[in-house]
Amino acid sequence: MAVTAWVSTIVIFGALAIAPGSPIAFLSGGRTLSPLQKAALTSYYHLDNPLWQRYWDWLKALLQGNLGTSVAFHEPVSTVLIPRLETTLFLVAYAGLLIVVVGVALGIVAAKARPAIDGAITALTTIGLATPPFVAAVGLTLIFAVHLSWFPVFGSGTGFVGRIVHLTLPAVALAFGGVALIARITRAAVRAELSSEHVETARSRGLSEARVLRRHAVRNALIPVTTASGLTIGALLAGTTVVETAFGVSGGGSLLVQSVQDKDIPVVQAACLLLVLAFAIINSAVDLLYSVIDPRIRRARP
Repeated sequence: MAVTAWVSTIVIFGALAIAPGSPIAFLSGGRTLSPLQKAALTSYYHLDNPLWQRYWDWLKALLQGNLGTSVAFHEPVSTVLIPRLETTLFLVAYAGLLIVVVGVALGIVAAKARPAIDGAITALTTIGLATPPFVAAVGLTLIFAVHLSWFPVFGSGTGFVGRIVHLTLPAVALAFGGVALIARITRAAVRAELSSEHVETARSRGLSEARVLRRHAVRNALIPVTTASGLTIGALLAGTTVVETAFGVSGGGSLLVQSVQDKDIPVVQAACLLLVLAFAIINSAVDLLYSVIDPRIRRARP
């Protein structure tokens, strides 16, 4: 994770350094600045320093917990970013819970159900995989916010209950494709386990079908399901940008889009780095879960 974080700082800083545009253009507000004014702003934001020195100064500040100062808000980046990032992480956690619970449940039902039910679930998951988050957001808004008025369509709410109510539609839109993917993977993995020799052996010992499914089929199928779930939930961090914009949620994704437009480089750098770190933490947590799901993995380690 440390190596990943360090390489990410190089990629993020280098990409923004070579990207077209400059914070000076945003700060000018469309006005024509004199050479003296441009020089003063360039010196204030250290844009006249060599690239390697700017990177080194930024890296040292990061190691000291200083994310820099926002060009657009004229406030510390942590003050601007952290509250919005909390909303994004809450949204991702909510969507991730929906993906795991609903996706695994649908997959198990499809693996054991009659062909008609299996076909219906397969058709639903096919639609889910083919539906982009922004299309799901529009459909959910029309049905549950405009026509039925069950959920609000704007903002992130306050308090735990308020956030749950306001972020339900964004979380469902974000989880739409993930639920379908996990359901497909769970169905295939459980079916493969149900036809394996150790499951047939458990049945021959007189174990109930429910116990065979729970103890021998589902548990052994959780390894590929856990891997896919971790990658899918990690990918949600990037998908929040579209969903937050569609539902007017003041989160890290919408802030990142606005900061890119405003050339607010300190905010963009910090947001991208924190999202990369969150993705790395999720993948590391998945690796640790392997040992919990299957003790043989833990015993096999030297």
